[in-house]
Amino acid sequence: MDSKQFLYEYLNNSAPTGFEYSGQKIWRNYILPYVDETFTDAYGSTVGLLKSDNDYKVVIEAHADEISWFVNYIDEKGFIYVIRNGGSDHSIAPSKRVNIHTDKGIVKAVFGWPAIHVRDPKSEPTPSMKNIFLDCGASSKEAVERMGVQVGCVATFEDELIELNDTFYTGRALDNKIGGFIIAQAARKLKEQNIQLPFHLYVVNSVQEEIGLRGAEMITQTIRPNIAIVTDVTHDTSPPLYDKKIQGDTQCGKGPVITFGPAVQNNLVKKLIQVAEQSNIPYQRAAVSRFTGTDTDAFAYSNGGVPSVLMSTPLRYMHTTVETVHKQDVENLIDLFVAFLQSLQPNENYHYL
Repeated sequence: MDSKQFLYEYLNNSAPTGFEYSGQKIWRNYILPYVDETFTDAYGSTVGLLKSDNDYKVVIEAHADEISWFVNYIDEKGFIYVIRNGGSDHSIAPSKRVNIHTDKGIVKAVFGWPAIHVRDPKSEPTPSMKNIFLDCGASSKEAVERMGVQVGCVATFEDELIELNDTFYTGRALDNKIGGFIIAQAARKLKEQNIQLPFHLYVVNSVQEEIGLRGAEMITQTIRPNIAIVTDVTHDTSPPLYDKKIQGDTQCGKGPVITFGPAVQNNLVKKLIQVAEQSNIPYQRAAVSRFTGTDTDAFAYSNGGVPSVLMSTPLRYMHTTVETVHKQDVENLIDLFVAFLQSLQPNENYHYL
């Protein structure tokens, strides 16, 4: 499978938090030719291993899950009420199409909303978790259940990947399937360029990040890495309505974003910046307070402390169905992974003293 075919198949597949298995199969099948072996843990985090004679272990990691909705209540008229599975945004839900995943297959539904003609401007409702609902075309609770929809079924938005101006990728779940694509491409480049690393490289696609980094918490205990290099997405703050004084100044098309914060190991991030500059790979800087909010935190604070870094893809409109990244940022991040991995040596000490 070529890389673009993989990108579209992987991004368009639904992989809601807790139900990532179909996406993980696509990802695993793609990386099989480029790794020595693969394994999957009990909750679905999937790993490709490039072996070495050295016992030193380096992880490169992204997360595989996407935000979604759980069916929580079906009323007598057949309208379906939901709760969040991850950080789903109720304000964008009205008029969106969804796929409800059931044991009988996909059931199509829509988030309904009163027409503009009948809304009172003085008391116009705004979308909230108390009033958004799904309509699957059934007129009773029993009819909905006959279609296979039950409490506990998960629903994902229907939107698929497109390209804007041959410059951007746009769609749902680029947070953070674009990261899964990036680490898979890094593994492919290492294999095709016959680059032999002096350590075991674990290429990790973790589950359940969107509900608290749970997959990374589990897999880091399994692997017990010496170093973790995590990739996720971060906000492009250049569109309207962002406050750069608060949210920083990072933009699509200006390179990967290297994060500074307590969970990021300072000596390792200095080396990352040095590699980026020596390789002429553009990069941007971002700062976080207390925690990164990504799987970096899970790796950094595990196993007595794992030196970790975070490099991210700038992304517009996070947690919507039109998440947008610049193609060149994706390519630069792949190149930065490959260059940084080649710079690492098992005998280097990243501790402070």
